[in-house]
Amino acid sequence: MLLLLPPSETKRDGGDAAALDLAALSFPELAPQRKAALAGLRALSRSVGGSMAALGLGPTQRFEIDRNRALGHGPTMPALDRYTGVLFDELDAPSLHPTAREFATRHLIIHSALFGLLGADDPIPAYRLSHDSRVPGSSLRKLWRAPISAVLSAQSELVLDLRSESYVSLGPAPESATYVRVVSEAVDGRRSALSHFNKKGKGAFTRAVVEAGIDHPTVEALVAWASGAGIRLEPGAPGELDLVLPAHTT
Repeated sequence: MLLLLPPSETKRDGGDAAALDLAALSFPELAPQRKAALAGLRALSRSVGGSMAALGLGPTQRFEIDRNRALGHGPTMPALDRYTGVLFDELDAPSLHPTAREFATRHLIIHSALFGLLGADDPIPAYRLSHDSRVPGSSLRKLWRAPISAVLSAQSELVLDLRSESYVSLGPAPESATYVRVVSEAVDGRRSALSHFNKKGKGAFTRAVVEAGIDHPTVEALVAWASGAGIRLEPGAPGELDLVLPAHTT
């Protein structure tokens, strides 16, 4: 089983590992696209004004350009520790038991706009690039869509897609994958998608999965486990599961 997560725009500073080495990243078949994305971001970083506009940065985010300029020589840390934000704060990787962390290393994938698909322990630097950023050379959608879809289609395991729709557009998963949608349920039974609590719900769900440490072979097995764990994970639209949050969280 693989859980496919979105990234976060916010990143933790620092790191105690060596500088970026593309050969150390998972999915080496994405190396050509990684090199192209890095080259485009480095070219963009030569211009402060151009970077601010292309990356959608405000006056207090000038430091993000410095991060991008240090991509080749700055320190790295595991991707699962690098990302912050609502989903990753709820997942709280630093507090995972070593056994759960090892499970996360084998079963979590993070979809980055800069590096494509990453394993949880892949060492990466801090950077700023979003799904809708504009970099010289090519659109990120054109760069990533086909290669990422090909990598995901080659996976033989159950794939749970927890990405936002914007990242799905950078590399759709195959029809065999299952998309997880976070919803709330009204008194009359009608369900609606969530925004902020979408990320929080996905982070809590991911933590529960890695702490349980069960490699579910099928959707049915996952749903049965979730029911026993007090998690409302139910069939939704075709190819989807609804992660239903209690009404008080919304």
